[in-house]
Amino acid sequence: MVPPRFVRRLVFTPLLFLLTLLVVALFPVTYVVTSLAGRERKRALRLLWFTLVWGTRESAAVLECGWLWLRGRTHDEQHYDVIRRYVAALYATAQRRLGLRVEVDGSGDGSGPGRPLIILSRHAGPGDALLLVHHLLTDYGRRPRVVMKAQLQLDPCVDIAANRMPNVFVTPGGGATGDIGRLARDLGPRDALLIFPEGGNFSPERRRRAIRRLARLRRRHEAARAAAMRNLMPPRPGGVLAALDSAPSADVVFVAHCGLDHMATPGDIWRRVPLTGVVRARWWRIAAADVPGDRDARVRWLYGQWERADAWISANRAPAPK
Repeated sequence: MVPPRFVRRLVFTPLLFLLTLLVVALFPVTYVVTSLAGRERKRALRLLWFTLVWGTRESAAVLECGWLWLRGRTHDEQHYDVIRRYVAALYATAQRRLGLRVEVDGSGDGSGPGRPLIILSRHAGPGDALLLVHHLLTDYGRRPRVVMKAQLQLDPCVDIAANRMPNVFVTPGGGATGDIGRLARDLGPRDALLIFPEGGNFSPERRRRAIRRLARLRRRHEAARAAAMRNLMPPRPGGVLAALDSAPSADVVFVAHCGLDHMATPGDIWRRVPLTGVVRARWWRIAAADVPGDRDARVRWLYGQWERADAWISANRAPAPK
């Protein structure tokens, strides 16, 4: 359960400022001690720098939101600028300190003025949503609308800024298709609705549970197609169908990526830093006129695109690190 808004604002926002002040105050001493540590010192220093930037940039973003509130501009488009600067700083620091390298094939499929977009992306690894939002805001000049987990509102910046912009927070089993449909209804030419059809971060166990669920629902054909995909969980069509119904003029962009797959736990992140491989992504765009019209055809089409993503990931992902 996510606490009510007033509780989140009274507890987690001051906690963010307190922890950031502690990190800033203790950073010199921690830096020296870490520098004298054993063979893991370089890895620890990289993560220490990233933590410092994360805390200070998020605190700055929350203060910027507070300034906009004082000026009575709680739903102003400047909130997109706040998020753009915040995410761009994290992205740049991840490049410098963590070794992040990203290669996007078909990147132009996320740009181009004049048409709204519905973006359907794989969800796997830490920070893939931030990478997508960064590219949409900074590289493509888009205003992202994101369907995200309600628990992300425990993060003060997400809680304050995202709740002032058109986004949807969903809970497991919460039936958010109506909210997603309303979010897509007034998509403009600069807007992009970002959905993760798998419903959560990929893991082998979640994939197995999703396939068993399809079998229990007697959706055997979908279960068989899902079982043949090794890198993805089966897409949940409800939110996608609601978005397509509400925004029939929107083009659809699919995003497959690999390179963050093996970083599911804090221990995985610790072992993989600095990142030695490249995070690769493939974008492809389908014109609104080429999207099937009826529900069953759309579900089959969605699975077909997901199979295309699965094949691309199999061809481009690096072997699992030992």
